[in-house]
Amino acid sequence: MPGLTIGDTIPNLEAQTTHGKIILHDYIGHGWAIIFSHPGDFTPVCTTELGKIAAYAQEFDKRGVKLVGLSCDDVQSHNEWIKDIEAYTPGAKVRYPIIADPNRELMKQLNMVDPEEKDSSGNQVPSRALHIVGPDKKVKLSFLYPATTGRNMDEVLRVLDSLQKASKHKIATPVNWKPGEPVVISPSVSTEQAKNMFPDGFDTVDLPSNKDYLRFTKV
Repeated sequence: MPGLTIGDTIPNLEAQTTHGKIILHDYIGHGWAIIFSHPGDFTPVCTTELGKIAAYAQEFDKRGVKLVGLSCDDVQSHNEWIKDIEAYTPGAKVRYPIIADPNRELMKQLNMVDPEEKDSSGNQVPSRALHIVGPDKKVKLSFLYPATTGRNMDEVLRVLDSLQKASKHKIATPVNWKPGEPVVISPSVSTEQAKNMFPDGFDTVDLPSNKDYLRFTKV
């Protein structure tokens, strides 16, 4: 689907939300943000997702991340639905704003339109999309799930940790990486540079090619 993708600047939208009017870039400020859409209020999968996001709020706060949701329903509907979300996830409070997009314009600008799902009136609805946005207001990662599949918040945290580490160090995270495990040094870093950048050392894997590109370290 064409539109907003990794490396693009997130549109500076003005939107009505459950917290009043926001201007997206001002709301994000100088930190990280996660913008996530859901197909509709009072729907089962979305209720479980938004409750879990609220339950993980402290984890996102620790990482300096602001949250904002989006649906094509209006603010009044959102506010009523939040009562269900909090009832389903005891102890969780939905403290992040949820954008109202009844005209279905903002979801298009954010590339969050589901190409297949439609509501009872035949109108397009938001996909189950999620953008992680960096301090430079650029999209660093995007998830796009079908309406039938709920997102995994542990995976959202994992990739967020990966992105934030890679923004500070010249590293990447290998397959199935989890926080606390070794990372790999970027191929653009020479061996001599790596000695200076990673003074605690690194391990180079001995490979049949005799190339020293697979180097593990901890940061």
